Amino acid sequence: MEYKLTSFEEKETIELAENLESEKFPNMVICLKGDLGSGKTVFTKGFANALGITDVITSPTFNIVKEYYGGEMPLFHMDVYRIDEASVQIDFDEYFSKKGVSIIEWSDMIAEHLPKQRLEISFKIIGEDKRMLIIKPFGKKYEDLCEAVL
Repeated sequence: MEYKLTSFEEKETIELAENLESEKFPNMVICLKGDLGSGKTVFTKGFANALGITDVITSPTFNIVKEYYGGEMPLFHMDVYRIDEASVQIDFDEYFSKKGVSIIEWSDMIAEHLPKQRLEISFKIIGEDKRMLIIKPFGKKYEDLCEAVL
């Protein structure tokens, strides 16, 4: 099952993130896919803001993982685009079990490390500010989440 939404401006992408955050749960994993500038970091900023995180959220391209603890629960923001270049070993399973929310940009680059149960959101640029978001839940918790929010 998948859901398709059209976002006509950043504000709508942020609203989606806020709505998903309202149904958050410990060890939630959200996988983001899409080209550069398609809205992945905008989504993460909206989610972080709804969690109550006041830090400035930027893409952790060179850090791979940024950890935020100032909100209702920890947020682990990952950008794995350069993971091969960085020659870094990351224990993804550890992050996925730290009772926080993991949001992974470029998640398709670490497909073999992703948990079976997760939420995938693909961002497709279809205009200057217009995006098609394809949301796929994997597992009952994520199916219930989509039913509640979408």
